[in-house]
Amino acid sequence: MTRTSIALLATAATMIQPMAAPAQPYPARADRAAFRELYKELVETNTTSSVGDCTKAATQVADRLRKAGFTDDQLTLYTPPQRPRDGGLVVNWPGSNASLPAMLLLAHIDVVEAKREDWVRDPFKLIEEDGYFYARGASDDKAQAAIFADTLIRWKQSGLKPKRTVKLALTCGEEGTNEHVLNGAGWLVDNHPDLMKAGFAFNEGGGGRTAPGGGPETLGVQVSQKSPRNFVLEVTNRGGHSSQPMPDNAIYRLAAALTKVSTLQFPVHLNPVSQAYLVQAGAMRKDAIGAAMVRLGRQPGDAAAAALIAADPSLNPLLRTTCVATLLSAGHAANSLPQRATAGVNCRIAPGETAEETKAAIEKVIADPAVKVLRSAIQERPVAITPALDSAILKPIATIGAKHFPGVPVIPTQSAGATDATYLSKIGIPTYGIPGLWNDPATAGTHGLNERISADALYRGRDYIYDLTSYFATH
Repeated sequence: MTRTSIALLATAATMIQPMAAPAQPYPARADRAAFRELYKELVETNTTSSVGDCTKAATQVADRLRKAGFTDDQLTLYTPPQRPRDGGLVVNWPGSNASLPAMLLLAHIDVVEAKREDWVRDPFKLIEEDGYFYARGASDDKAQAAIFADTLIRWKQSGLKPKRTVKLALTCGEEGTNEHVLNGAGWLVDNHPDLMKAGFAFNEGGGGRTAPGGGPETLGVQVSQKSPRNFVLEVTNRGGHSSQPMPDNAIYRLAAALTKVSTLQFPVHLNPVSQAYLVQAGAMRKDAIGAAMVRLGRQPGDAAAAALIAADPSLNPLLRTTCVATLLSAGHAANSLPQRATAGVNCRIAPGETAEETKAAIEKVIADPAVKVLRSAIQERPVAITPALDSAILKPIATIGAKHFPGVPVIPTQSAGATDATYLSKIGIPTYGIPGLWNDPATAGTHGLNERISADALYRGRDYIYDLTSYFATH
């Protein structure tokens, strides 16, 4: 581990104190009412890939920024060619000190599909009920997008003059999972890198967990993330009439290969971020797994500790690359032997490993030349690059977090998912998923049904993110 990560551990340790009582709802505030209007408009503008319109949503936010005092030369509304509904917005607010590196605030405004018949409430109407906001995008990622835009509006209204240049990028296509979806952040990086270039960026992916009694139990800073890569297992043969079964059946052969893939366990591959998480999160637990987490974080070669942790499905992905079968297709007729059988395998690759190494491991465990292992046609993100555990970034995150959330530890995390930070790494922008908008993964409905975020998390997270970004804008 680096000296910086050890220092972060010491800082976090001093912050692990008895949890404060859950905060009571805030009294009405004029600035909160204006924010709620912005948030509501953004949430209720459908931005799904199928029928939604990110360009409309971006234009609405630009109109609000323009009314707050931003000039047309500071607002860039872009629309990728042949993608009229996939537009976005980039704001460039020059700072007074050109020697300070710019800060980029990145959020995506597209959302995952949602069918009204499946939801309890209309997914494209913002509904506040029992202390929660419900809607598609209420959390992922329109909460952060609205907060970032609202922050710039409040700065303008207060007369704040940033020392460093502040950029805001609201992009479309982050949720895309196939070759037909264009990623806006990636398109900007490839076509207009000058709009995105910054010394560092704040993004989604941090958050934190909800405590049993409400409020945040932990605050996460996403520093590292795994890289998703998809493979296709394919078996082909001549087939034939089903009345004459053959030993070389494509379905059986594929099934045997998938059984072997299910046993594939990659070696433990930690980095300073995952080590820091194991030590800090493990110290909060009072059980054998917690003790094993601390041991492994400090001694990555502790095989016994790794085996104990790996038994927990939620922790195993933190330790290593994982691969799992997610799609299956075979045969062409009920009365015919299959001529083709395919399966999709989704892998989440640990930082520092490659897709080629992962493919080779799959081929090795299958050990059958009749089973081809191919790269999927699904659009892939660039390989994630883990930025440094930079105290200049992480210390203010923790210090300001202690002010807003006393006694709640701020922990660097590594995500098994992926964000648009992978695209920013192509032009050397270290990107951090900031905390503040905590949630309970079991009930948040992110990418699923009845997505929600607590009003407590939304409003307190907004205040935290405002103070955090204000600090960096003025220092």
